Amino acid sequence: MLKKTLLVILGCLSLAMGVVGAILPLLPAFPFLLLTAFCFGKSSKRLNNWFINTKLYKNNLESYIKGEGMTSKTKVKVMITVTLVMSVGFFMMRNMPLGQIILTFVWIFHLIYFGKIVKLKEASQCS
Repeated sequence: MLKKTLLVILGCLSLAMGVVGAILPLLPAFPFLLLTAFCFGKSSKRLNNWFINTKLYKNNLESYIKGEGMTSKTKVKVMITVTLVMSVGFFMMRNMPLGQIILTFVWIFHLIYFGKIVKLKEASQCS
């Protein structure tokens, strides 16, 4: 019960961040909405059904979940945000070279994953 409650709270917080990300050009909605889908899916069937029927989900996450890929605009936003966030962490670890090396590998993995592994949604598929 406590686990489900925490997942609902985390899902609601990530949904709020996803809404902000859908409005602000720099903050991507995708990772937050993906976390929301995970949390709602694990915590409440009713919340999950509500979420997957929202326009926010359909516009930002549905094609990725269905294996159709992401638009280039979404991919770029995600990669820019990951780079900015990890840059802050890299700077904060300026006295910890091992931490910086690990963070660099994580950053490279993200760039490869979103750049090469996640399929690019074709223009004809975009609605």
